[in-house]
Amino acid sequence: MELYDGRPQNTDGRLPREVRTYDFLDSLGIEYKRTDHGPANTMEACNKIDAILNVTICKNLFLCNRQKTNFYLLMMPGDKKFKTKELSAQIGSARLSFADPEDMLKYLDIEPGAVSIMGLINDKDNVVQLLIDEDVLDGEYIGCHPCVCTSSLKMRTEDVIEKYLPATGHEYRTVHLVGED
Repeated sequence: MELYDGRPQNTDGRLPREVRTYDFLDSLGIEYKRTDHGPANTMEACNKIDAILNVTICKNLFLCNRQKTNFYLLMMPGDKKFKTKELSAQIGSARLSFADPEDMLKYLDIEPGAVSIMGLINDKDNVVQLLIDEDVLDGEYIGCHPCVCTSSLKMRTEDVIEKYLPATGHEYRTVHLVGED
């Protein structure tokens, strides 16, 4: 794996959702580092990607309520455990569960394994509510996928919050997750 500045020079063979992500970031003048890799299916693979980017890639969970009327994208540190009850109490939504892959594709144009804040560019109707753990906001950089699981990006947290999110029309809600047993 190598670390690159910005988008790939040649986008042949890359999915349109990935290229659309680079186009969007570039249009906003957001600088980012990128590395290409195989699908990160193990923690060992994730740790190698983190080392190349020199950042911890966020754990991104796509959640919904039981009625499937509310959808949430949760960004949290990869080393924290997710406790449904802990989050449910903070956002006032009981019975949270993982949303179906079909809903992930419908609202974020992302498939399982590639869930990322970058998918919000595809949520034109603002169906998905963004929740960010306060520890993610404390970091100087955010690591995420560009809507595919075979590349990873590193960008300034400040750019994501102040440039990217307003351009997508999304706001975020800060949550406090302890993640301990």
